[in-house]
Amino acid sequence: MVDYEAPLSTEERKEIVELYDGLRVADVVDGLDSYGFGRYLNQMSQDIQALHHDYDSFTHQIMGFAHTMRYLPTNKPQHNPDEWSWEEVHSDWGWYDEHVESPSDIQDHDVIVFEAHNIPVGMIGSYNGLEWVSEGAEGIVTNSGARDTDELVVEGVPVYSKTRTKPKWHGRTEFSDEQIPVNVGECQVRPDDVIVADGDGVVVVPIEYAERVGEAARKELQSDQEMRRDLYEDAGLDPDWTLE
Repeated sequence: MVDYEAPLSTEERKEIVELYDGLRVADVVDGLDSYGFGRYLNQMSQDIQALHHDYDSFTHQIMGFAHTMRYLPTNKPQHNPDEWSWEEVHSDWGWYDEHVESPSDIQDHDVIVFEAHNIPVGMIGSYNGLEWVSEGAEGIVTNSGARDTDELVVEGVPVYSKTRTKPKWHGRTEFSDEQIPVNVGECQVRPDDVIVADGDGVVVVPIEYAERVGEAARKELQSDQEMRRDLYEDAGLDPDWTLE
């Protein structure tokens, strides 16, 4: 284990990103196994899955550093429907904004990780998902839901969520805390822990072990590519781009 003091420097983040470039969730899980993490809950539950899959270039895959958020079900009242019209609600967002907080100071290669246990709302939508990615985030992971899902897919925003849903989060949830340890998919996720996600699901690497696990995972990938290349040749098939 290496010493770790948050936050990571720009150079440290760059080195880890380069180390994990192209690694699959399966490789990272095998790398964790190499260091005795097999019995620990570093793999998020399988109900947290990719909203969409891009099999041409794997743009749905994400790797980055956890930027954590915690939300709770709200116990605060909204506006009085007898006193507010639709126009008045949408011209005065105060009752929304006091409950909602977006991630602050997003850095390149952040993965926004939302803890919102059993809150059936769209924590991620076509606007905020695209906004956060445009600010540098690689994608979003949540144990809650996503909405505007057709648009999110068209936008190419990588989202890993527990469900697809309809209601907005405004007025139904309230911000609790940011950049603290959270429990998402039965995994503890801390700020700067490494998140890797693909068609197999989501895995979390404690930042203290990120370098050693990444090196082991790289060997796993290289070994797999070599063996599959031999199989392709034996079958008379042209190697595909996943062998590069």
